[in-house]
Amino acid sequence: MRHLFFDLDGTLTDPGLGITNSVSYALRRFGIQPPPREALYCFIGPPLTDSFQRFFGFSPEKALDAVAAYREYYAETGIFENAVYPGIQDLLSGLRDMGKILVLATSKPQPYAETILSHYDLARYFSFVSGASMDERKATKAAVVQAALDLTGADPEDCLMIGDREHDVLGAAVCGIRTLGVLYGYGTRSELEAAGAWGIAETVRNLEEQLHTL
Repeated sequence: MRHLFFDLDGTLTDPGLGITNSVSYALRRFGIQPPPREALYCFIGPPLTDSFQRFFGFSPEKALDAVAAYREYYAETGIFENAVYPGIQDLLSGLRDMGKILVLATSKPQPYAETILSHYDLARYFSFVSGASMDERKATKAAVVQAALDLTGADPEDCLMIGDREHDVLGAAVCGIRTLGVLYGYGTRSELEAAGAWGIAETVRNLEEQLHTL
């Protein structure tokens, strides 16, 4: 597998503080008292419109308004309330030196994803970046992964998705790509296995070990 498709949130960086602060900001705009931070971790990974509908019962139209409110905070502050997981820089550098082609495939809007890669000095490792569109037309993981495939021109059999949530596994599967799930992010072993993950890595070091055998 020469092409490695990486998720961003919960896989390369820990965005917990910024995303939950942004969700809390949006909920207050609708007169809703936010629950404890841990209860909002479910927003990390899936498309935001889906999460506002699923977890707070918003209509599709209200969910779009909530996303707009979310971005008011996120674009200025939340995007930088983030941290690269220890060991990720070395992991990406080593994979690139091995000749792997690294691709970012994230449900985060592409402009935000590119800003994060640049700010945290990760952009130099990636040959291609595929993110969601700001207008939500390309928001599902399957759409993002398919766009990444189109960018690379790679055979799905030559690709591996790496992510921490079931959406990574299911979205990649739609495109014929297997997924290696990681447990140091925001998903659980049961979630990833139930979705059909090809393999599981418990730590960044364990992920490195497995990827170096491909």
